[in-house]
Amino acid sequence: MTAARPDAGVPVAGFRAWVLATRPRTLSAAAAPVAAGSGFAAADGVFAAPPALAALLGALLIQIATNLANDYYDFVKGGDTAERLGPVRVTQAGILAPGAVFRGMMAALGLALATGCYLAWVAGWPVVAIGLVSMLMGVCYTGGPYPLSYHGLGDVFVFLFFGPVATAATYYVQAQLWSPGAIVAGVGLGAFSTAMLVVNNLRDRETDGAAGKRTLAVRFGDRFSVAQYFGALAVAGAVPVIGVVTMGWSPWTLMSLAGFLACIPAAGRVLDFTDRRALNPALGMTARGVALYGAGLGAGALLGAAGLFGGP
Repeated sequence: MTAARPDAGVPVAGFRAWVLATRPRTLSAAAAPVAAGSGFAAADGVFAAPPALAALLGALLIQIATNLANDYYDFVKGGDTAERLGPVRVTQAGILAPGAVFRGMMAALGLALATGCYLAWVAGWPVVAIGLVSMLMGVCYTGGPYPLSYHGLGDVFVFLFFGPVATAATYYVQAQLWSPGAIVAGVGLGAFSTAMLVVNNLRDRETDGAAGKRTLAVRFGDRFSVAQYFGALAVAGAVPVIGVVTMGWSPWTLMSLAGFLACIPAAGRVLDFTDRRALNPALGMTARGVALYGAGLGAGALLGAAGLFGGP
């Protein structure tokens, strides 16, 4: 199937259509916790490249499967319509057939399961539980009898699974033990990734409400979402400071605060929420912020362990 992107008028088909379907700009939310968790593992002298790479691959595959599930189930449930303001959804736009997107989701889940089998062999049963629940929640975000995003629970899912769960699990598959530092770092990452979701839901508040999708933005309104966005960023900003002051983190981990530079232009767009289409770039800016934040935490922990500026 070939179609033109509604926002650009450019024909999209084949490989380019599938790249579009994966929503590459959102993948930083999956990669950032792996970067942070691996940095903390390296700082503690337990870094293991094969499990770290497998954790990254698995996280990306689950995120891709989740994106494809959202594309498919939102279309089937009527959540995506021609009035959608966000980036193109390949099913709703007619670029890929619904059945093809569903099969793509299943293929991504299958590859994630294969990656998880290797990680389970390396690190044991906790990885099995985390992996299976992560995949299930990814599908149930918009699918299943009680889709999380349709009942205002998407924020909880994103905070947990793109934050403490992913960061701590990345550390665990390398060290076979849990790291309090990785868990705390995950709180910051979960908060930052939640800020991404808030932008998405603020942009789509009106169309989501019309489609019966009861996100927090729909339930509590625009001003609540603006406060939630800045509150989530405030939590993310507090985490490395708390880590340095109370947990002995290296001051280098404060490099993670560079992620907020990417959000400065986004903040203005969120405050002026009446221009819903202007929130599309804000979403991309916040996604870049997540990437910089996760990389800063991981690299900062590693630099500290190298003795360049104290602290592990």
